[in-house]
Amino acid sequence: MQYKDYYKLLGVDEKASEKEIKKAYKKLALKYHPDKNPDNKEAEERFKEINEAYQVLSDAEKRKKYDELGANWEAYQQTGGQGFDWSQYAGGQRPGGGQTFYYEGDPSEFFGQGSGRSGFSDFFEAFFGGGFEESFSGRQGRRQRRRPQGQDVQAELPITLEEAYHGRAKVFEINGQKLRIQIKPGAYDGQKLKLKGKGQALSGGRPGDLYLILRIKPHPEFEREGDNLMYEHQLDLFTAVLGGKETIPTMNGPVNISVKPGTDPGKVLRLRGKGMPKHKQPGQHGDLLVTINVQMPKDLSDEERSLFKQLRSMRGEGVQVNA
Repeated sequence: MQYKDYYKLLGVDEKASEKEIKKAYKKLALKYHPDKNPDNKEAEERFKEINEAYQVLSDAEKRKKYDELGANWEAYQQTGGQGFDWSQYAGGQRPGGGQTFYYEGDPSEFFGQGSGRSGFSDFFEAFFGGGFEESFSGRQGRRQRRRPQGQDVQAELPITLEEAYHGRAKVFEINGQKLRIQIKPGAYDGQKLKLKGKGQALSGGRPGDLYLILRIKPHPEFEREGDNLMYEHQLDLFTAVLGGKETIPTMNGPVNISVKPGTDPGKVLRLRGKGMPKHKQPGQHGDLLVTINVQMPKDLSDEERSLFKQLRSMRGEGVQVNA
């Protein structure tokens, strides 16, 4: 088990101020954020480490515990945790005399998602949890064994683009149990939702967690690119030439737009604020990008063909063909 140097992970000195730690964290979190590094496992792990380090060093109490206990990790590691005397280092008074380290409550409150089964790294899993096998309950000095935990489960949940746009309560069944989740507006494909304690059950122990990955079904009209929606509109030749009004569908119902005279095929019209809601940013939306496809008239009558020839002749754009 390798010692984790949280100061080194954030690139700050051990005497760094709270402001310096926060600044370093923001810079690294922005660099390694999963949204900027899709399908990059190395960046994902780095992002988890950065978050774990910040959650410890940004909290005065947690940082103090880390500074006091972390320095003695090598000695703990050499003993394998067996018979190691924490009374030399810890800060709590143990009934009956000496000092001992104890941790009250669930150690997962230290962190968000991490690599360990309790939601944080193996280093802290061993340091505060499973590596000791036992933890002291605090003032009474009673020992409590950590219950084993069942395996985490991962599953995919298909949703429609409308459900991702508006947000919706979704009921589904997995492993014989019905579950209900609330999908927030702006949900995106590949988004991972954690349902604590809904994973594999374990007799006499804690159940694992369920990780749901949202998969958005293809839509017959719209394609999604980030927070923007893409739509192809079929425009007749006469409106493309002369201009006019057109009705465009959106996720909130149809809207009317003005088409300028002489609109070229492939022209992209931007309808601001008509795209997807931005996840966890209430009131903010992406745009709807409308690509114009001009339809050529088919099956012309003799009279229509004659009129087109007259128009071509009037504009002097006829093609000369030598007999």
